[in-house]
Amino acid sequence: MSDLQRSLDFLYGLQKLGVKFGLNSTRNLLARVGNPHHDLRFIHVAGTNGKGSTGAMLSRVLCDHGLKVGLYTSPHLVRFTERFRINEEEAAPGPVLRVFEKIRGTLDGKDLPTFFEMTTAMAFLYFAEEKTDLVIAETGLGGRLDATNVITPEVSLITNIGFDHQEFLGSTLSSITREKAGIIKQGVPVVTGALQPVAQAILKTACMNKAAPLYRFKSDFSVRRNSKDSFYYRGIGMQLPSVRLNLRGGHQVANAALALAALEVLEQKRLVSLNPASILAAMHAVRWPARLEILETNPLMVLDGAHNPQGAESLREALKEHFNYKKLHLVIGVMADKDILGILRRLLPMAETAIFTRPAYCRAAHPDDIRRMARPYINKCYVITDVASAIEEARHLAGPDDLICITGSLYFAGEIKQIFGEPAL
Repeated sequence: MSDLQRSLDFLYGLQKLGVKFGLNSTRNLLARVGNPHHDLRFIHVAGTNGKGSTGAMLSRVLCDHGLKVGLYTSPHLVRFTERFRINEEEAAPGPVLRVFEKIRGTLDGKDLPTFFEMTTAMAFLYFAEEKTDLVIAETGLGGRLDATNVITPEVSLITNIGFDHQEFLGSTLSSITREKAGIIKQGVPVVTGALQPVAQAILKTACMNKAAPLYRFKSDFSVRRNSKDSFYYRGIGMQLPSVRLNLRGGHQVANAALALAALEVLEQKRLVSLNPASILAAMHAVRWPARLEILETNPLMVLDGAHNPQGAESLREALKEHFNYKKLHLVIGVMADKDILGILRRLLPMAETAIFTRPAYCRAAHPDDIRRMARPYINKCYVITDVASAIEEARHLAGPDDLICITGSLYFAGEIKQIFGEPAL
C-alpha cells in the first residue's frame, strides 16, 4: 500500500465523525502549522448550486491574466487530489501527502478533526507553500459554520439559494439564506445570483450590517442571450457584447455573470487588470467535468451531477435547449438523503425510459425505493443495481438518434467517470 493510500485511508476514516459545524477545530489546525491562510488572498464561493463551475471560470480567467491561482473544491469525482488545483492543474500526490503529514503530526488523537476540516487545512497550507496569488475556496456546506469560513476574502460570492441539506441548514429559504450569508465579512464586497425576494432581503440586511457592498444579478449586472451559444454581459462597469461559453446551459450563463462581476470587483481592488480579449478566450475554453459532459456520441451520452431539484431543473432546461434527440433515456443514481422526488418530478416526464441503479457509496438510495417514487411520472422504468450493467441496458434501449443522460449525484458521476476510464490514482 502506498503512503498516499495510507493517508487517504486515515482521511476517509474521519468521515465517520460526520458533519461538525464550527470554526474552532479548523482554526486550531491552521494555528498549529503557522496560520498559512493569513498569507493568502481569497475569493470565497458559497451557494446551493454552481459553486464549482463558477470557481472554474474564475480560475481560468485569472490564470489567463498571468496570476497563480489556487482552486479548492469538493467533492472530488475520482481522485482526492482533484480538490486542489493550481492554474488548472490538479495537485500531484507528493505535495498533498507532504501537507497531510505536516498537519497530521500536530494531532493528539483525542479530538480529531472531521474529514472536511482536515482537507480544508491541507488546502490552505498547500496553496500557501506554493505561493499562490489568489485562492478560490468553495464552501463545503452552508457558509456560516463551514470550515472554509476562517478566511477573510477579497470578494464573497453566493451563487444562488435553493433547498438542499435542509437537515443541517434549516427547512426554510430564510434559514438557508442566513447560513449562506454567514460568509459575509466586514467591508468585503458580495456578489450574488440569489433572486428570491426573501433571500435578497436577508443578504441586503447582512451586507448593510457589515458595510459590505452588494452586487446583485439582474440588478447591478446582467446578461442577455444572443443565441444558445453566446451572451451579452452588462457589468458593474464593463460590457462584453458577445461571450461564448464552453459550458452548456442557461444556468452556466448565470454562473458566468457572477464570475465576471467578481472579476470586476477584483479589478476595482487593483488585484487584476482585466483584458477583454483574455476574458473571452478563457470563457470559451473553460472546462468543468460532469456538467453536461459528453461521454459518447453514438448514441449521444451525457453525464451531469445534478443532485437536487434546482440542479435537475437546470439540467432539464439545458437538455431541451442544447441537444437534439428523438427519445431521452435516463440512468439515475442518487443519494438517499436528497430530495429524490423533487429530482424525479423534473426529469422523468421528459424521458422515454429511466433506469435506476445504485452507486457504490454508503449514502446511495436503493433503486427499488426510487422506482416506487417514480411510478406517477413515467411508465417505462427499470431497476438494474449494477451501474455498468445499467449503462449497457441504456445503450441497448437507445436508438441512434436518442440521448442517454446519466445523472443524480456527483458521487455517482465519479463512479461513471471511472467506468469510462478515468484513473483513480
